[in-house]
Amino acid sequence: MKTEGQPPETPATKFLHKHRIAHSNHLYEYEEHGGTKVSSRELNVAEHAVVKTLVMEDDEKKPLIVLMHGDRKVSTKELARQIGAKKIGPCTPDDAHRHTGYMVGGCSPFGTKKPLPVFMEKSILDLPLVYINGGRRGYLVGVHPHDILRVLAPKIVEVGKAD
Repeated sequence: MKTEGQPPETPATKFLHKHRIAHSNHLYEYEEHGGTKVSSRELNVAEHAVVKTLVMEDDEKKPLIVLMHGDRKVSTKELARQIGAKKIGPCTPDDAHRHTGYMVGGCSPFGTKKPLPVFMEKSILDLPLVYINGGRRGYLVGVHPHDILRVLAPKIVEVGKAD
């Protein structure tokens, strides 16, 4: 785990400071396609407590963010049903970058380029602390899930399935 140096300043950290959200900074060696398995191993935390920021789109190409446990997948069929869309699927990396201002692997739900609807898996709220991307590859922030609820006002969904 990398800990030396100052944590990076990103649109996400600026957002957290602006909204007075207490957070811890966690830098680690990013691995291409390593996902939450790598970050949870590097931070020595349960993968269930690492929250993925997934940029998806509906059948009308409208972007949305889904916050999901690292050890779970999103049932896109169930998500579409719960939010009243015909179909939900992942955005291309280029579209995700265009909508959020972040590169895939470094997407944060905080400080996105434009406000996007956010959907959060209900059981995330059961955790005392979660680790979520801080706006750069290899950088997570530890935050209380109820702070996410307060500042992002996500719609709560139950769409997780075993990975």
